[in-house]
Amino acid sequence: MYQFSYADVQEDGVAEAREREREAINHSISLLEAAKAGGIESREAVEAVYFVSRLWVRFVEDLASPENQLEKELRANLISIGIWVIKECERIRQRESDNFQGIIDISKIIRDGLK
Repeated sequence: MYQFSYADVQEDGVAEAREREREAINHSISLLEAAKAGGIESREAVEAVYFVSRLWVRFVEDLASPENQLEKELRANLISIGIWVIKECERIRQRESDNFQGIIDISKIIRDGLK
């Protein structure tokens, strides 16, 4: 019979959550790259903006939660980044920007920081 400490189980949960976050960001990057190739008025752009906006709204909600265990300054910085991404998606949606690459670059940096 296996016995795991609570800390081991909790650490596994955190590792799995980070991996899911990495996968979600990878998916968003793929969508954004397709949107960039297809152009601001493409179906890919609509799908990318919708997915990325929802993803970052969820991240910001999690980061703002008092249960989030990241240090306060890091959380604040990530929330600021999230707000920028959400606003940039809205600018793309309204055809005021085509800055897919900026969001891709930020997403890659955040993804790589989840290792």
